[in-house]
Amino acid sequence: MQSPEASTAVSPTQIHLALANFADEVVGTLAHLFAYVGALALFAILALAGLGQLPDLRDDGSADKPGWAVADRSHPAFALSRIDSSEKTASYTILRHPEGGRRDVMRWAGDADKPVAELEIYREGSEFDVTRPATSGLAIQMGLGAATALEQAGLIDTKFGPVALFRPSGTAEGTPSCLGYLKRNEEPALQISGFSCQGETMPARRAAIACTLNRLTLLTSGNEPKLAEMFAHAELKRRSCEPGGSADWLLGAANAQLRGTL
Repeated sequence: MQSPEASTAVSPTQIHLALANFADEVVGTLAHLFAYVGALALFAILALAGLGQLPDLRDDGSADKPGWAVADRSHPAFALSRIDSSEKTASYTILRHPEGGRRDVMRWAGDADKPVAELEIYREGSEFDVTRPATSGLAIQMGLGAATALEQAGLIDTKFGPVALFRPSGTAEGTPSCLGYLKRNEEPALQISGFSCQGETMPARRAAIACTLNRLTLLTSGNEPKLAEMFAHAELKRRSCEPGGSADWLLGAANAQLRGTL
């Protein structure tokens, strides 16, 4: 007969099984712990990667990308023939775009250097957006707010053909206002635009614009033979320009239906 001490004694086999169970529990716990820590690390990596992509997303189409810049070393490609020796010379600025575009901008200022007229010749490069409305930006050229709506103000005839005129929407008929103008050409890809506040009456301002465009001449075409050809053909239709003269009036604002190439 066994003693009570012998019945309660733990056998080596039981000890081995207990230790084995304890080891399994420790290993299982460590495995779960490593899995949890690994999951946290994965989420942290994904979060950091996502944050790292945010600057790239914000930069798409941002002002940080190269855009228009003043080209100080470029030479003027256009000029206006003078009417008289007392006429003031306009400021001439050349802007270039990395994708090939070029803008030649002439500006005239009046009292207190207030802009009274502007003429821009835009030779389009790969940056040109064909889906953008042709008149987009014309209000800003005229010194108006970007959201200012423009309405058609008729057509005038120039050596470049019909040119569309624009004025701020709601301008009463006969009320003098600065006039914007726009002429697009497909071959070569060219846009002539600007504005004029010269003249006391609407006919005088229309005449000032027609006179400016008729006096526009090409100094150099560079490597653009189609540009030289365009101006050569235009010169054949050039007319004399007298200060205070009248422009050939093709269509009034009420009849102008501007579609296609302007």
